[in-house]
Amino acid sequence: MNENDISMERQAQDLKSMTLPELSEFMKDLGEKPFRAKQIYEWMHVHRASSYQDMTSLSRALREKLEAYPLTVLEQVTVQISKIDGTRKYLFRLDDGNVIESVFMRYEHGCSVCISSQAGCRMGCRFCASTIGGLVRNLRPSEMLDQIYRICEDTGEKISNVVVMGTGEPLDNYDSLLRFIRLLTDENGMNLSQRNVTVSTCGIVPKIRELAKEKLQITLAISLHAPNDEKRRDLMPIARRYDMEELLAACRYYFEQTGRRITFEYSLTAGKNDSAADAYELAGRIKGMNCHVNLIPVNPVREREFKRPDQRAVVNFKNNLEKSGINVTIRRSMGSDIDGACGQLRRGFLETGHPGESE
Repeated sequence: MNENDISMERQAQDLKSMTLPELSEFMKDLGEKPFRAKQIYEWMHVHRASSYQDMTSLSRALREKLEAYPLTVLEQVTVQISKIDGTRKYLFRLDDGNVIESVFMRYEHGCSVCISSQAGCRMGCRFCASTIGGLVRNLRPSEMLDQIYRICEDTGEKISNVVVMGTGEPLDNYDSLLRFIRLLTDENGMNLSQRNVTVSTCGIVPKIRELAKEKLQITLAISLHAPNDEKRRDLMPIARRYDMEELLAACRYYFEQTGRRITFEYSLTAGKNDSAADAYELAGRIKGMNCHVNLIPVNPVREREFKRPDQRAVVNFKNNLEKSGINVTIRRSMGSDIDGACGQLRRGFLETGHPGESE
């Protein structure tokens, strides 16, 4: 049995990954009244209980019975706190010893959490630390949710936005992602609006089309990072499987099905994809689409040779896109004095066995 088979087996009896109707059926199978399911669901998803013993409205007998089904609660290994803007980068340990990372960011409009969807990643994007070492396993919906819950407990803050943009490719863990979104936005749980959820993908075309048919109101962010196939293939192995025309056609289909504007993530790398010619070529490809470009000056990763462009190059790229009628913003850099790039904190821990400095 491989790691993902074991993960799926655990999920089958993972109460925090169950919908409320599924939990009601599970209670019946245990010989309990169905209304107990609503109580347990609220304890897990509203009160964010970290053990069955904290669920004080349940009888002692029921709490003891539930102990046979381990409650998914992540262990905080460390947290790095930016002295610049208060951004927090968390390293969490899963029940099998794997580690994942999450980020908490405070903005004027509210607080955002960026979560991981996998332990490791198999997509191989050259500028990303998450993929170094490959994929270990998919995360269960409960493990995705509990990143948010543990951060809520640690910060005491209300979370306004959730971004699935940490370690892993969300559409490579498609079924768990869908279940996670439905649990996160369920009115009986955290009740976050679907419009406040963003899912970032490197561009698995069939899954984008499949997701479109769900007609969710989430924001889909596409990691584009290049204006043409040649440059994109050099950065992202997925581009060798699906060319840009296929990818952009899937994006247009997603908009047709959902009415939701597409976000294109574009990591600017000095001397690689940040020239005026790159900007105009990109604009020509996406002109006429209902989209928005999010420019991201790349975070250097020590295992890679990529360098962040200077501020003038970033602004010039933005201006050239705007001259072509493209809606564009430059992502505000958060937590630049801590392990900011996706996968850096986890990578450092796996290499040294030490979590780094905790504040």
